Amino acid sequence: MKGIALLGVVLVLLGIGFLGLRQVSFTTEKPVVAVGPITASVAETHSIAFPNIAAFGAIAAGLVLVVVGYRKA
Repeated sequence: MKGIALLGVVLVLLGIGFLGLRQVSFTTEKPVVAVGPITASVAETHSIAFPNIAAFGAIAAGLVLVVVGYRKA
């Protein structure tokens, strides 16, 4: 398998993963008050959404790379 075809397979798999995942959530802690040894913090939840068009674009680009990679072989 050539390098271009391998990159295409990786893009297709990432696109399928983005379709199934939809979004990633993570939590960070933000300090609110720090007085001497006493501290108070707040946990904030953040989300990053993956648009469907990006997932379909990655799948399409990956398929094109796989076809081009195998035609040059």
